[in-house]
Amino acid sequence: MCDEFTAADAARVTRRGFTALGGAAAMIGLGLDMDGASARSAGQGAALSETRVSIPTAGGHADAIFIHPVHGTHPGIVMWPDIAGLRDAYKIMARRLAVAGYAVLVVNQYYRGGPAPVLSSFAQWRTPQGQAKLAPMIAALTPGAVTSDAAAYVHFLDQQAVVDRKRKIGSVGYCMGGPFAVRTAAAAAARVGAVATLHGASLVTDKPDSPHLLIPKMKARYLIAIAANDDEKQPEAKEVLRKAFAAAKLPAEIEVYPGTLHGWCPPDSQVYNAEQAERAWARLLVTFKAALG
Repeated sequence: MCDEFTAADAARVTRRGFTALGGAAAMIGLGLDMDGASARSAGQGAALSETRVSIPTAGGHADAIFIHPVHGTHPGIVMWPDIAGLRDAYKIMARRLAVAGYAVLVVNQYYRGGPAPVLSSFAQWRTPQGQAKLAPMIAALTPGAVTSDAAAYVHFLDQQAVVDRKRKIGSVGYCMGGPFAVRTAAAAAARVGAVATLHGASLVTDKPDSPHLLIPKMKARYLIAIAANDDEKQPEAKEVLRKAFAAAKLPAEIEVYPGTLHGWCPPDSQVYNAEQAERAWARLLVTFKAALG
């Protein structure tokens, strides 16, 4: 789970996250502050458009960042952040995905509590103040609320001229966003063709609304990248998922990433693992290309 980072886990950390997001931005050649503007990737020469948008939902109006190549039409992607919410780290990852040829909607899952950023960094949510601030916002994210929001996000993408409606939509979620990405595929099964969960939390539970029970309703290709310490705590989950995907006849790559701790992918995470984050990113691109083009 997102909040299960123990002293034993800390003792096994061999790589820490970047001390500044500027390092991650430099790695992919993208600046930090681009809201409402266009920019060019220094490394790959791709002109991007980035806009802050407001999306009508049953819960109000959700703010999000929409990033896409300036030219052409592209498959749409719904990106769900981790427990710390939409912040600079996710703008960086969304830009990188846009450079790869996708129209990316990175959402503020906490819009009911206020506009993003709700927290400025991954580390902030571990403070008593951060946890107290997030607690009511997390409580509002019931399975029904997430499913409704997900349908609204897919609908928004389908209304955008830069989104190629002849191709399926993808969804990617990190940490608490992992099950949200799964629920996106159930909320819009006819449109969502690829889902990736990176250190996704609580994909398999004993509750009647467990995300894995939605698999028969879906029509998507899956990437499930599991943190090593998550696998240690729930080793049976990967087999439950494999059986569920096999029964539904859905392609799914399910793998435990050695040496990783829950939260290893975002560059501002305290347990960021650059090598394994890049490996997961490469598999994400393979999954999306195979299912979305």
